[in-house]
Amino acid sequence: MLNRAQAFVSRLWAAAPIATIILSLALAGTFFFGVRTVLFWQDRAIKVQQEQDLADWMTPRYVARSWRVPPAVILDALDAPVPPPDGPMTLAELAEFRGVPVEQVIAEAESAIAAFREGTARDTPTGNGRTRRND
Repeated sequence: MLNRAQAFVSRLWAAAPIATIILSLALAGTFFFGVRTVLFWQDRAIKVQQEQDLADWMTPRYVARSWRVPPAVILDALDAPVPPPDGPMTLAELAEFRGVPVEQVIAEAESAIAAFREGTARDTPTGNGRTRRND
């Protein structure tokens, strides 16, 4: 098997040495970046699921996923437009849209998360105009 591989590489080198070098570099790069991508994506799901401190760059949906609350809870608490006018809005863009400081938007999101977790919100918005009873 190894002799066949050596013979194949020898034929490639004899036919086109520069193309063989380019092919080898392309294969090495593909392998390197492929492994790097797999490692990055394996770790990404863990990072998203953590309860990260709220920051102005986060979107309401990201906050909802990170803190494991329904997106409608966050959207309702932040008085976010549905659908957003120009696509997904960060908390900073939402604060600017509403004309309030970003710290207020973050505080509203944190209080909505706390209320949801404590179970004080008996009716949970489902995002389709209906509510689901949490008994």
